[in-house]
Amino acid sequence: MQEIGSRSISSTTALQAIRSSLNMNAATLTADNIDVSGLEDESTAESSSVPKSYLDDGFVFGLEGSGIERPKGKVANVVVEGDTTETQPYQVAAVATTFLAHAAFFTTSISQIYGLTDGDFALTAMESAAIIVSSWAFADLGSGVLHWSVDNYGNGRTPVMGNIIAAFQGHHSAPWTITERDFCNNVYKLCVPFGIPSMAVISTLAGSQHPGVTLFFTFFCAMEIMSQEFHKWSHMTKSEVPEYVNWIQDIGLSINRKDHALHHKAPYDGRYCIVSGLCNDYLDQSGFFRRLEHKVYQWNGIEANSWKLDPELREKTLQGKYKLNL
Repeated sequence: MQEIGSRSISSTTALQAIRSSLNMNAATLTADNIDVSGLEDESTAESSSVPKSYLDDGFVFGLEGSGIERPKGKVANVVVEGDTTETQPYQVAAVATTFLAHAAFFTTSISQIYGLTDGDFALTAMESAAIIVSSWAFADLGSGVLHWSVDNYGNGRTPVMGNIIAAFQGHHSAPWTITERDFCNNVYKLCVPFGIPSMAVISTLAGSQHPGVTLFFTFFCAMEIMSQEFHKWSHMTKSEVPEYVNWIQDIGLSINRKDHALHHKAPYDGRYCIVSGLCNDYLDQSGFFRRLEHKVYQWNGIEANSWKLDPELREKTLQGKYKLNL
């Protein structure tokens, strides 16, 4: 019995020794051999060493490490991969077919208005002129809404609008790049949202009984496409453009240089309208876009890019101080 007892005690002692050894080895392995923080640091360093681009979520030009830097000197900086300042045949084809289609919608709608007025030429002219003027004014507002949205939300991977978003956000890095683009190269991207498919749907929904609707949106879409050319002119000096361009800027038909230059000061907030700039004063002083940014943030928690560049602007907006003076 004593022998069995001593063997039992010995076995218990041995088991305790093994357990103690295993615990010590585990503790030693965890503490000495596995440097978790080191691995985390290495992982963080590796991820931070990967350059960002306009395709990344959260890309904001102007933030440190944004992936796009302002080049030294007046050097063109093409942001979108595969883009070029040289006009391509497909760009000419896209712009030509779009404007030919717009011309067809335009003349057809005026012809239909003429028919609805029983051939009254004067009444047709006055009605058409009123529609065109109102469309021009709303096009300026529309250009501001578009410009604000693509400057502040989305990136190069956003469906349909990705290239436009990347081009607008990257434009802040080298705004003079736009001046090296010919007409078709400059405006063709906007032929996607404001081109033939959009007008075909609008015209079909309006029908022949509402030609004024078709005329309004035909001119509206044409001005949205042209806004990029007006935008280009605002980045060129008086000597670099034809005299008629200086004239239409002077009388307020297209955005002028001084007004648009205010937009190109960080955080690139305000002065978003680029057709004529007619709406800019009202939109900035009423805080229209700040209110929209606040609503977007309350809805989905996404912050505008201008907030990320200017924390003070963010705080003011969240406090309901929407007015912007430039």
